[in-house]
Amino acid sequence: MIDSKLVKETVKALGADLCGVAPVERFGGAPEGFHPTDIWSSCKSVIVFAKKLPSQSLFADNCIPYTFVNTMLTQEVDWLIIEISLKLEAMGIANVPIPSDDPYLHWEADRSYGRAILSMKHAGYLAGLGVLGKNTLLINGDYGNMIQIGAVLVAAELEPDPIATYEACMADCILCLDSCPAQALDGVTVNQQLCRPLSNYKTEKGYILKKCYECRKVCPNALGIVGERRRSTQT
Repeated sequence: MIDSKLVKETVKALGADLCGVAPVERFGGAPEGFHPTDIWSSCKSVIVFAKKLPSQSLFADNCIPYTFVNTMLTQEVDWLIIEISLKLEAMGIANVPIPSDDPYLHWEADRSYGRAILSMKHAGYLAGLGVLGKNTLLINGDYGNMIQIGAVLVAAELEPDPIATYEACMADCILCLDSCPAQALDGVTVNQQLCRPLSNYKTEKGYILKKCYECRKVCPNALGIVGERRRSTQT
């Protein structure tokens, strides 16, 4: 078996802040057509990593700083995916890089619903990088929900990381649901048709702005899970 520790150290040395491994068997709940082996039949493990977003952009009084951060980090993660893919290839590890966001094929125009070829937040959860919150975002213990996720499929059996067991959302917390101006959240999923007009707002000049990110901003764990609660739920 290839040394998983070496692989993760390599990914972090290239610029990732977090890195974990999920065996392909953990993706049994993926929708048909969106399993890692639907993308590449040789896949045996998924390397998932993340980079931290500058946190205070979340609290600026104008949406431009957050839009800028989100856009640039998405591009940076995509470039990092390519760098990781090339490095793994040089190490003799066959792999397929996956875009962190778009492009994707699945689009349902009638409800403005798109689905990436691999769900990064679910891959991150399965690789132990965090837990999913009621806002549908992946929440990491150290960095909260301010992370951008990337992944590479590999044709090698790597030692998997344990799935995170800490608690992200308190049972009675519904701040993200109550704060959503479009009422697009139900605690389990997000209604993209309601969410998109503000989360992907198009200006008269044609710029696409992240005009709303309240579900990310109001989360008590936006910048990291509260220490005592995180420690008390770890095994």
